[in-house]
Amino acid sequence: MQVKEFAQKTGFKIWASEKALEKEISGVFVGDLLSWVIGNSEANQIWITVQSHLNSVAVSALKEISVLVIAQDAKIEQEVIDRALEEDIALCASKLSAYEICKKCVELGL
Repeated sequence: MQVKEFAQKTGFKIWASEKALEKEISGVFVGDLLSWVIGNSEANQIWITVQSHLNSVAVSALKEISVLVIAQDAKIEQEVIDRALEEDIALCASKLSAYEICKKCVELGL
């Protein structure tokens, strides 16, 4: 599934470059501890977290994450949005909990 299809089917608010929208999604990773994400996530995954700061975008770029989903309506600063756009990382925001986002991902076959 491509990022643009994920965004359409979930209805999550999204900030993404055209390049980011075309990326493929191969799975889902959930976690808030950045070192754990670095050590255990894989390229092209959706990463679900409440960590809505610049370091999350940096880890997403390092690990080649396709979509960074910020759960539970955590506040996202404009500098985070700008950096995600620069790095071609799709950034999504959701009011749902990480658990509920995971359920949506399962429903979508991810």
